[in-house]
Amino acid sequence: MSNEQASAQAYLADARNDQVLVYVNGEFFPRNEARVSVFDSGFVLGDGVWEGLRLVKGKLISLEAHLDRLFEGARSIDLDIGLDRADVTKVVTDTLAKNGMTDGAHIRLMITRGLKKTPNQDPRFVIGKATIVCVAEYKTPIPEAKAKGYSLFTSTFRTTQPDQFDLRLNSHSRLNLIQALIQAIKAGADEALMLDPRGFVASCNSTNFFIVRGRELWTSTSLYSFKGITQQNVIDAWRAAGNVAKECDFTLAQVYSADEAFVTGTLGGVTPVTKVDGRLIADGKAGKVTKEASDLYLRSVGAL
Repeated sequence: MSNEQASAQAYLADARNDQVLVYVNGEFFPRNEARVSVFDSGFVLGDGVWEGLRLVKGKLISLEAHLDRLFEGARSIDLDIGLDRADVTKVVTDTLAKNGMTDGAHIRLMITRGLKKTPNQDPRFVIGKATIVCVAEYKTPIPEAKAKGYSLFTSTFRTTQPDQFDLRLNSHSRLNLIQALIQAIKAGADEALMLDPRGFVASCNSTNFFIVRGRELWTSTSLYSFKGITQQNVIDAWRAAGNVAKECDFTLAQVYSADEAFVTGTLGGVTPVTKVDGRLIADGKAGKVTKEASDLYLRSVGAL
């Protein structure tokens, strides 16, 4: 795989994406003509919230959970979206319909505080309504990643405490996580594994992290990391099948000695992790429990 293809956000090239129409504030534009102002709050300071959704067989996976997170995040930063849940849903479904998409699409819904009178930090300088952008593209995860598994590097950049920057906010501000990823890339890995301020494992920079011990799935409590919707779906599907999934504190030593490991995310679902900090996880191959967890998750969301 190329360096870009090794990313947890990588996908197969699809020529149809060249022709997609992008929703911007009630209108649709060809992708090379879609624009927001340099005075927009999102461009100026990353002032906004977003959601990534997946369309599978005509169904938006976990739509209600994504809407819950979007509106909770907007309320917490006093951002008036200007639309209710039904209207936001219509933005997404209209974008899919405009592009004739019924399967295999990934949607990025981005909402910022809107246009500012001048590029500064103060939200009182906003003029007008929130900026709403919806981008839908055909994205199929790289098959080789599922077979080979990701390599992780433990970054020296830690996740933040809620009183510093609450990662439960799906904010446009992602610089700390980007720094961690750059460090991992420079170390020859695919994704960064991040510890919390206490030294326990938190998450990766863009995905949630699990280890397998026996037949138990362990993932972080999300006290110091983002609470992933796919992460929760995997937990729920595993428990519904009569298995044990723990949300608990665990250490790097327990990661190194794990039987298997994997990450979860909206785009890739469940993807094996076969190496952490240059050390193979078990035999360095995608494990059977990971495959079982993936299948249970896919069935639970109607994708298998």
